Amino acid sequence: MKKKIMAFIMAAATCFSLTACNTDSGSGSSGNSGAGNSNSESSDTGNSGGENSDGSTIDLVVWGPEEDQTFLTGLIEDFQKQYPDQTFNIKLGVESEATAKDTILTDPSAAADVYAFASDQLNDLVNAKALANLTDLSDAFKAITGNSIDDIMALNIEGSVAAAKKDGSVYALPLGAGNNFFMFYDKSKITEDDVQTWDGLLSAAGNAGKKVGMVLNSGWYNGGFFLGAGFTVSMNPDNTTNCEWNKTSADGITGVQVVEGMLSITGNSAFMPIADNDISNQIASGELCAVVSGSWDAEACENAWGKENVGYCKLPTFTCGGNQVQQGCYSGFKLMGVNGMSKQVGWAAVLAEYLTNESAQIKRYEARQLAPTNIKASEQDAVKANEMLAASIAQDAACGAIQDVGGNYWEPTKTLGEIIAQSQLKIGDTEAIQAALDTMVEGVTAPIA
Repeated sequence: MKKKIMAFIMAAATCFSLTACNTDSGSGSSGNSGAGNSNSESSDTGNSGGENSDGSTIDLVVWGPEEDQTFLTGLIEDFQKQYPDQTFNIKLGVESEATAKDTILTDPSAAADVYAFASDQLNDLVNAKALANLTDLSDAFKAITGNSIDDIMALNIEGSVAAAKKDGSVYALPLGAGNNFFMFYDKSKITEDDVQTWDGLLSAAGNAGKKVGMVLNSGWYNGGFFLGAGFTVSMNPDNTTNCEWNKTSADGITGVQVVEGMLSITGNSAFMPIADNDISNQIASGELCAVVSGSWDAEACENAWGKENVGYCKLPTFTCGGNQVQQGCYSGFKLMGVNGMSKQVGWAAVLAEYLTNESAQIKRYEARQLAPTNIKASEQDAVKANEMLAASIAQDAACGAIQDVGGNYWEPTKTLGEIIAQSQLKIGDTEAIQAALDTMVEGVTAPIA
């Protein structure tokens, strides 16, 4: 095993010596003095890929979401036991997958060596050199694990592999699927028939003296209405975004009609607009009997309604232009990346592989009910019998789309969602709605500054 580790270290050093030489000389300056950040600490072998081949302590920082801290602590302890001849100093920090990019891009050289992030962030992270090219480490992976990077990726479902690549190279390892949203509902208040349409759901909620919650001030959530109506969004090579929500979709539905459909929901007294990142708090409040969210809020629903009362299903249809239109959603994956500026890139890659392998994904499912991307892990009986995952899969099958948007997508769609949530637009005022859509699209499609 020790020989394999040394082979990996030497291969990693060879692969990344050029990266180290090309790094901005200021990236390791004393200004990056975050406590416990291995990228800001000195290294005697910084020009050899940062690997401590003399057996001295390997310093690594791992970032993961708050809900993963206990789980990751156990995995990291197990990882260190795999290499009893090597001393590690691995520090674990909190960083949501949803906000990882924003934090990392402020200074990639001061970010963690290994971090989890949402798949839609990969392009920007690669461009910022905040992700190591793992394809370049293929021989090194094989030296220590017996599998090349292609072998490792082949263990995962096809969509997750595609999400982890850019220009044919692998830049991350898949760690979880089911990164979409669907409907949770309290079966003691709402029936399976009620949740088929927004009209039926809101009526039942009102009769029960409860509310239905959804985040609208986020393009990730509110984009589902436009996706369901046949609109598409795509990113150009220059990171600008194509968006025609202010026009007519391929299904013959206008953007104005979609907004009016959303306004008919927000105007109902049984609807509760929820601020982004506040869903679990609102579930705990006891006011809701149904909520649009994802697997990360399953425990909150179980605590609020009782595990036996939690129902899961695809999103409802909504009234749009006099017809029922299936609400869509964005789908994505959770990935684990290795910082391209890490001084311990070889060991960081070994750790990232360990935190995402079959065993880790099974444990992650048991801890968080996060759908595995590893094919063998997804074939576990417990995974197959999971009703929540079935709802997630049903939503993707009904109307799911891989998120592919540029950086200018988020603020304009957030603003539009806030305007709709606050009912600042009125059904029938097509001129005002059209103007709001035009402004939003202009912002989304603007050149990247």
